[in-house]
Amino acid sequence: MPFERMTPIERLTAYNKGESIDRLPCVPIVGNTAARVIGVKVSEFKGNGRLLAKAHIEAYRLFKYDIIRIFTDLYTQAEAMGAKVHYPADETAYLGAPAISNVSQIDGIEPADPYKDGNLPHHLEAMKRAVESVGKEVTVTGALTCPFTNASFLIGSENLVRLTIRNPEAVHKLCEVSLETSLRYAKAIMDAGCTPSLTDAMSSATVISPKQFEEFSYPYLKRLIGYIHSRGKSVTLHICGKTNKIWELMAEAGADCISIDNDADLYEAKIKVGDRVRLMGNVRPSEVMLQGSSDDVRKAVIECVKKAYDNPKGYIVASGCSLPTETPFQNIQAMLDTVMEIGYPVNFEKLEAQTLTKC
Repeated sequence: MPFERMTPIERLTAYNKGESIDRLPCVPIVGNTAARVIGVKVSEFKGNGRLLAKAHIEAYRLFKYDIIRIFTDLYTQAEAMGAKVHYPADETAYLGAPAISNVSQIDGIEPADPYKDGNLPHHLEAMKRAVESVGKEVTVTGALTCPFTNASFLIGSENLVRLTIRNPEAVHKLCEVSLETSLRYAKAIMDAGCTPSLTDAMSSATVISPKQFEEFSYPYLKRLIGYIHSRGKSVTLHICGKTNKIWELMAEAGADCISIDNDADLYEAKIKVGDRVRLMGNVRPSEVMLQGSSDDVRKAVIECVKKAYDNPKGYIVASGCSLPTETPFQNIQAMLDTVMEIGYPVNFEKLEAQTLTKC
């Protein structure tokens, strides 16, 4: 593998300025695969900021990707607000029960205190430790679940979607209290020296219509992103599934970078909003990164680079979503190796030659 001349912060800083870099930025979105790097069970991260930090620091040191994202699951904020979360022994946590069962209980929900409630303090500890350890060379981000998605965990996703039609006021109340938690947590993340990394799975056009997104998700995203911008931080926004019908609204909400899931098309995104936002993605996390070979990863990376390397606002090679826990290390390394092989500036003829030679 060719020698990398730049640290991740040096690379991203130069890329943002249009200066020379050694390769495109690359972020295999390592979530609980980090547990495998240090040989612990995923459930051991609960209540243990020190261990969570160690896992992500060591995963970064092993693979040398460009952004660390402190993450375990989507439910940390909702759990801090009363939702019940189930923690399997060695897999990603999932929602056990929402915080409330009916709209009459909404007024009893309080915004979370990120320094006291649930696992939020432990995630903040992990962020601080990561910044102290490697923050001078790599950007550390903290995963933050956006208001509409968090609201779905407070009352249940099916209930929330029904309420968008039957009781819109209730949905807005849930989003408001979720936004307050998001704002508090975003402040704590930034005070820890990190950048919030926004995830809004339930805002996908696979789940709600673009019209519902505009009414129930967009206003709260815009306010949250506006606050993060006021602190001098840029925003990456990930929404799962099909998002092509809401890309313009994601950009209007203020996202600086849109993370494209594998259900969407990078080339289409480049054409539609590439002059407004940076793109990242969309190598398939399961079919390619988990189940494929290193050669499959290489082909997928090259295909993504072909589609988006010339995006006007830039492109970050990345998985389409968080990697499954059991993603083979050699496939993560293959992603980084391929990006380094391609180098920068990207030459389309070189890409074609590499594809023909290696395939």
